Amino acid sequence: MKGTENTNFSRIEEAIGYINNNFKTQPSLEEIAKNIHLSSYHFQRLFTEWAGISPKKFLQYISVEHAKNMLKKNQSTLSDVAFETGLSGTGRLHDLFINIEGMTPGEYKNGGENLCINYSYAESPFGNILVASTLKGICYMAFADDEREALKALEKKFPHAVYKQMVDLIQQNALYIFTHDWKKLNTIKLHLKGTSFQIKVWETLLKIPMGQLSTYGEIAESIQSPNASRAVGSAIGDNPVAFLIPCHRVIQSTGNFGQYHWGSNRKTAMIGWEAAKVL
Repeated sequence: MKGTENTNFSRIEEAIGYINNNFKTQPSLEEIAKNIHLSSYHFQRLFTEWAGISPKKFLQYISVEHAKNMLKKNQSTLSDVAFETGLSGTGRLHDLFINIEGMTPGEYKNGGENLCINYSYAESPFGNILVASTLKGICYMAFADDEREALKALEKKFPHAVYKQMVDLIQQNALYIFTHDWKKLNTIKLHLKGTSFQIKVWETLLKIPMGQLSTYGEIAESIQSPNASRAVGSAIGDNPVAFLIPCHRVIQSTGNFGQYHWGSNRKTAMIGWEAAKVL
């Protein structure tokens, strides 16, 4: 068995090396598979089992990372970046960024420049929170035991955005979740920045009913990535919208509640509070 695992890893390693060296030509699945002497079908299955994502998605991540590095240097036009990334034009670059990063290349390059974010502090049953919104919806919510530190964390996500401390209707609708029926969550709009994998995980969290719990493995199964429990855990840890996206409802398979970005005691309190609400 170990021999087979080592052989599989060697093939995956070779495939990743080929993708890294040739991503500017955007090689097809067939081309990559041929390079490591496997059929397209066998390679697709082997790679997905190992990485938790398809070879195509992996290639997209590599391409976006290269584009992000070019944009960070702020010395290239979007056309230059598209060309150097092996894409046919800025339209494909735009689509790729929307799919992977949840924002346009221009928004990424500008660090949120020209993006207006309203924010306010409010009380919840679990302590003070910071809630922030754009015209599109809630972009951030975090427990704010230290208001200044919470604001710094928000500003780090969008370093060049314009911030205004004010309560708006989008925030008010979101805060109703603490006093109204959870089923009305679909009236709350979210403006999320994340990879397609993260967005998929966060969407799955929204489907966990109030008062019920799930495990990291079950979340991985539900998004057809059964071997990606660690990646799921990482995506859950990166959840930018506390409580509304209920990462607190995910526990370890052993039954332990596990860690929580805003404190394990708070997670326990939230689980108990929700359980009492549905009795």
